[in-house]
Amino acid sequence: MSGHSKWSTIKHKKAAADKKRGKIFTRLAKDITIAAREGGGDPTFNGALALAVDKAKAANMPKDNIERAIKRGTGELEGGQLESMMYEAYGPHGVGILIETVTDNRNRAIADIRHAINKSGGNMAEAGSVSWQFTRKGYIAIEGQFDQDELFMAAAEAGAEDIQFDGDMAEIYIDLEQFQEVRNHLQASGYQLAEANMVYDPNNPLELNLNESMQVMRCIEALEDLDDVQNVYSSLDMSDEALAAMEAA
Repeated sequence: MSGHSKWSTIKHKKAAADKKRGKIFTRLAKDITIAAREGGGDPTFNGALALAVDKAKAANMPKDNIERAIKRGTGELEGGQLESMMYEAYGPHGVGILIETVTDNRNRAIADIRHAINKSGGNMAEAGSVSWQFTRKGYIAIEGQFDQDELFMAAAEAGAEDIQFDGDMAEIYIDLEQFQEVRNHLQASGYQLAEANMVYDPNNPLELNLNESMQVMRCIEALEDLDDVQNVYSSLDMSDEALAAMEAA
């Protein structure tokens, strides 16, 4: 699948920016609250909540913050009612963009998103007109020292669909039904997961030239800066040149 080795670099850059801006705990808390609201407050019986809590712990989110987010989701603590929404848009040069939001004010969220998209030269799209370009999948990233053959066999035996290696990074894509099984198997085998999440993977990534790619990335970064936005997925396939320019920025 084209473009897979770009995913973690881009996501890690975003995570570092989130941490620098002090937003990472807010985003993680929203993930936990939504998961607890939809599936209950016990991670043992709520896979989405277990995943959200694991991500929060990996980011060194305080235990009290995690517990408050769970209680907010189950209704034990008061707070503004959060709702999750997905918006679709076309960015510069026709790149498809999916924007995942968690907000207590839908009108504010869509107004901010529309402003960012329009300012970047894109336009909002009707529901379904962009999402068909993506497939929802489980995604696991493993970093560090590992034997590629052993990791490949462990992931494949557990049901992974695709695995890509790039230096000391392994990226694993999994059908949703197999995600928890592959995740649990890799953890039980001793692998430390740098990331484990559900993502929207583009079916046919679009590669642009450097200037065009940077225009799209500026649009994505403007969206990611919005308080109500949790995740942004695009059909852009970054060239090595564009990726290097982004990392240097």
